Amino acid sequence: MGLAMTREIRDRAGAGLVAVAVLGVLTAAASLPWGARGWLAGSIGGAVVAVAATVSCLRLRTVPGIPSSVRRFWQLWAASAALLFAATLGAAVGIVRGDAGMQVYEAVPALLSVVVAVLAFRYTRLGRRTAVDRIRLILDGAAIAVAGALLFGHVVIGLAPPDTPLLSRWTVGAVGVGCLLALVVFGRAAASPGGRVDPGALGILAGAPLIALVTAVSYLSGSETSLMLLSMLGYPLVALAIGGAAHRQAVVLARAGAGRAGRRPRGSLLSPVPFLAVAGTVFLVVAVSSRDLDPRGRAVLTGVVLIAALVLARQLLNLRENGEALRDIRRQQAELEQMAVNDPLTGLVNRSGFNLALARRLRDRQPVTALVMDVDDFTRVNDTLGPAAGDVLLGQIAERLRKACAAGEIAARLAGDEFAVLLPSADRSAADLAAARFQELVRRPVSLGGQHLLLHASIGVAIAVPGETADEVLRNAGIAMSAAKDVGQASYVRFEPGMRHNLTNHARIAGELHDAIYRGELRLLYQPVFDLETGRLHGAEALVRWQHPARGFISPGEFVPVAERSGLIVPLGAWVLRESCEQLARWRRRYGDAAITAINVNVAVRQLRETTFVAEVAAILAATGLEPNNLVLEVTESSVADGWRVRETLQSLHDMGIRLALDDFGTGHSSLSLLRAFPVDVLKLDKSFVDGIADGADRGRLAVAAAVAQLAEHLQLKAVAEGIETQAQQDRLRDIGYRYGQGFHLARPLPADECAAIMAGETVPAARQ
Repeated sequence: MGLAMTREIRDRAGAGLVAVAVLGVLTAAASLPWGARGWLAGSIGGAVVAVAATVSCLRLRTVPGIPSSVRRFWQLWAASAALLFAATLGAAVGIVRGDAGMQVYEAVPALLSVVVAVLAFRYTRLGRRTAVDRIRLILDGAAIAVAGALLFGHVVIGLAPPDTPLLSRWTVGAVGVGCLLALVVFGRAAASPGGRVDPGALGILAGAPLIALVTAVSYLSGSETSLMLLSMLGYPLVALAIGGAAHRQAVVLARAGAGRAGRRPRGSLLSPVPFLAVAGTVFLVVAVSSRDLDPRGRAVLTGVVLIAALVLARQLLNLRENGEALRDIRRQQAELEQMAVNDPLTGLVNRSGFNLALARRLRDRQPVTALVMDVDDFTRVNDTLGPAAGDVLLGQIAERLRKACAAGEIAARLAGDEFAVLLPSADRSAADLAAARFQELVRRPVSLGGQHLLLHASIGVAIAVPGETADEVLRNAGIAMSAAKDVGQASYVRFEPGMRHNLTNHARIAGELHDAIYRGELRLLYQPVFDLETGRLHGAEALVRWQHPARGFISPGEFVPVAERSGLIVPLGAWVLRESCEQLARWRRRYGDAAITAINVNVAVRQLRETTFVAEVAAILAATGLEPNNLVLEVTESSVADGWRVRETLQSLHDMGIRLALDDFGTGHSSLSLLRAFPVDVLKLDKSFVDGIADGADRGRLAVAAAVAQLAEHLQLKAVAEGIETQAQQDRLRDIGYRYGQGFHLARPLPADECAAIMAGETVPAARQ
């Protein structure tokens, strides 16, 4: 509502300024009765309109999102209108003083007004121009200036009444030549593609020098009627054209968004102008020289003129053909540009288009924020329903984003299930509100393949700071999005500079971890699992540790997440699985029945997605001589819910005889339907439900722990309690039905030789002494 109201107020203010300008013109027109009062009233009307035009140009500075080049363009036009105001005052002074013709104090500001208007042309930015294009433009302008000077010097000024002061002749002539040059310049700008200033506004501005040019010619003609009608209305009409063009630019910016110019014409309508200048000059030569030539000289001159006319006609025909070819090229170029910046699947802007829009705002020093979002559950949908359904889902999400974008916001699909939104703001609270808004948008249920799907999005927010490039802003948003995914589903995180250090640290750890896997820097510890009733060693869980040669011990909490995000979890997990099985085989060969019967190994969801994982496990069991029931693979609840491919892999492993354990049970997607669909053998109660149950004070945790034990008993599953740290916890867990447990109270993770000593009965774990 606030934005709409701002636009309404702006449009009403612009309309008011235009009304004032029209009133000024009407004031001048109403003063048409002949005499000095009419002249003076016309000058005053022109001054009023010039003030309105100046204000209209200056108010464009307050339009949100206006590019800096467009702002400077209209600032120069404001200066031109102000000089026009000074010229009208000079005209009024001349009328009061009774001076005949255009005096210096009127001509100088009028001529400067034209010069400033021409200087504004450099800020129209007519696309990319080569050095040849610029030279061609300068040559065209020079040709027009020379032809105009000759025309005014020998024809228009020559037609002036004899009693016209010489100074007035030349000052008005100079203004007329400047207006002719300005007319060509701005007419060409209005018809050229690729500019920033609205072409409609440029077309209106081209009318200003045209009016001034006609006024200058009429001024010198000496006709009383034309002198009154055109010269009196000249200044007001010129100022009205400037004010109307400024208002047009404000409306276009408000409707089309920051920095977007109107549709450009497909070709320049003023390309023949230099040829017309040549034709006019030839005509002038004939008119001046023919009176002094004999019949033979006139015949030669006539032949020269005919040849020049034929050459000009041939050039104009070539120009037309070139124009048609150029329009075809531009049309094809526009189609290619459209394909280059738009995503064919969703119709949104693609990464290249998003980068261009972001770079444009940064170049114009406008506030901007980038949101990068990733659909958290898309892989599961794609695996479950197939790629075609995934494409339909992406299309639905894209349509939601497109409809939800406010004025000035741009939605894009960067790649896969990764989207982005550009916000024309650098306000933190606005960015947070936008992130929450788009999260809620993705969270709405989606109907696909006869199913209602619930999705979530992880969003990274990056507010651009001065000096950053588009790539840097987009990279920062991507870093924040990765941080949001680490927090959990349906989260958004705003980028902070420290995150870049974390990313650098992540890359460094990933590189060193890659080398560590193959250099033997990793080792395994084994946390014993005990029978809580007999106290005997029942099994062990393999835990990986990293002893860095320079940094010493590195916690698994530091390098395991890096391995999961970088994909190194696949070779790391393969090493852990092979090393664990080889160690169990050595224990069983040495201790026989005294050795544990199975080893527990954690498996990441990234490993389960690998199509070769089942064959890899079978090969390791065969190489080590272990039976499938000697291996227990521990997976998290979120892994089981990942998709049909993971569930197929788990089913194949279970069919081989490998036992499967749900690790950290109760913290993820716990449900009876999950237990029914997943071939589970072991439930491992998460440590969070063990803490605080010793004295029974935390009835909620105690109730969950008891319910899991009863559920395991009814489903004929083995229940294992994790994180036992006190004797009281051990006793309470045993009383409510837990047969097995592990934790620091029972035994800390041990090296292989210390674990072997427990099997041989040579020692008791230090934690239990």
